[in-house]
Amino acid sequence: MYEKYFPNKRYKHSLEFLKKHISVSEKILDLGIVNPFSEIMNQEGFQVYNTQGEDLDTDQSALKTTEYSVVTALEIFEHLLNPYVVLKEIRCDKMIVSVPLRLWFSPAYRSKTDMRDRHYHEFEDWQLDWLLEKTGWKILDRQKWTNPVSKIGVRPLLRRFTPRYYMVYAEKIK
Repeated sequence: MYEKYFPNKRYKHSLEFLKKHISVSEKILDLGIVNPFSEIMNQEGFQVYNTQGEDLDTDQSALKTTEYSVVTALEIFEHLLNPYVVLKEIRCDKMIVSVPLRLWFSPAYRSKTDMRDRHYHEFEDWQLDWLLEKTGWKILDRQKWTNPVSKIGVRPLLRRFTPRYYMVYAEKIK
């Protein structure tokens, strides 16, 4: 259904995970500008509002003023210098987070043309878990998946067996 979107495997897993935990009647604040996956969520009936491209490291006003019951932070925390501050400012009780996992055989992503498109963090699963726990969230479900590529070589072979993405559903501890 979402074959026109790249990377459709990640979107398929993300949508299944979202539907497992979040009702379409809930308002979602998706951290980051409108993107192909936020469009998919809208097409699936979810009420999705995005942040407007502000630097969330320095400006968390969207987290304080928007009415929402769920936050999705999909492939965003690795781009922030300080995701701790953002996590502390979230005002709702439910959150879905996904991050690329740190791969021992591949360097962290860094765009050579866009200075803002960098991964400051590529997490190991325990690091994201600890960050969420430290900021008052309890993980209730988690999932990992691979990202194989159709190339020949050692790294492509390792990508067939090594999880690349980590997604969690967490609720605020009261």
